[in-house]
Amino acid sequence: MRSFLLRRVLLALATLWLASSLVFLFLLFLPGDPVQAILGLEASPAARQALERALGLDKPPWERYADWLTRTLRLDLGESIRYGKPVGELLEERLPLTLGLVLLGLGGALFLALPLALLALRFPFWDLGLTGLMALLQSVPTFFLGVVLLYALAVHLPLFPASGFPGFSSPWEALRHLFLPALTLALSRAAILFRMARGSLLEVMGQDYIRTARAKGVPETWVLFKHALKPASLPLVTVLGLEGGFLLTGAVVVEVVFALPGMGSLALTALEARDYPLLQGLVLVMAALIVLFNLLVDLLYGLLDPRVAYA
Repeated sequence: MRSFLLRRVLLALATLWLASSLVFLFLLFLPGDPVQAILGLEASPAARQALERALGLDKPPWERYADWLTRTLRLDLGESIRYGKPVGELLEERLPLTLGLVLLGLGGALFLALPLALLALRFPFWDLGLTGLMALLQSVPTFFLGVVLLYALAVHLPLFPASGFPGFSSPWEALRHLFLPALTLALSRAAILFRMARGSLLEVMGQDYIRTARAKGVPETWVLFKHALKPASLPLVTVLGLEGGFLLTGAVVVEVVFALPGMGSLALTALEARDYPLLQGLVLVMAALIVLFNLLVDLLYGLLDPRVAYA
């Protein structure tokens, strides 16, 4: 198990380095000029050159990359061009909201998908309706689903706040403000998890040991929960790591719809302002979260199936 853990951690670090390097490369080709965005079109050449030197944009790309990588290894992500504050400080302010939203959305998607998959398998007459409903949810764009929930549960029936976030000082108010955004993410990803759980359960229910348990007179519900659920959860665990990444990107859209001050709205502001240090920090942190999600999934998979850990 120790060697399995070491391999996964080294692979995660290598993936994070590659992702951060690609981000730096792509930003070199991003259209727009941060100096022009700050000074405007009427700025003098001398003012432009002074600002380029201050921002380090006058250096060759390889030198800028070496400086950025050195600072990143020291956990120094530089200073935001748009806000004039350290990037790490901005991310520290916005990250808890986005991370809480993603975790609530992922937990909600799993909470919806797994019981519905078990219900569809246990009662076949529910199967067609639930499968059709999940296919419909999968085809609806996330932003449209968010607008519908916003109108239905915040405007037409004012049960939840429509926008904004009061902070985590009051957990109850924080949950009320995050409920609709988290429900939007959960419904958008529950369809994928439902199909995966249903297909995995159907495959496991056809195994010989399931038929043996039925032949011994074990009740169907007990067969489903005791003998089939754990083996069927292995593919579902794998998908959870991918869904964490999808939810991070989906959170950008949801935060805009519900006017949440998270990393999504910060990323849009940084993109409009061509704030390269902030964009690099945002993408690096999001890549680190995706790598972390997949690392946790690998470790959980190894715990559920020891054969993987000792392979």
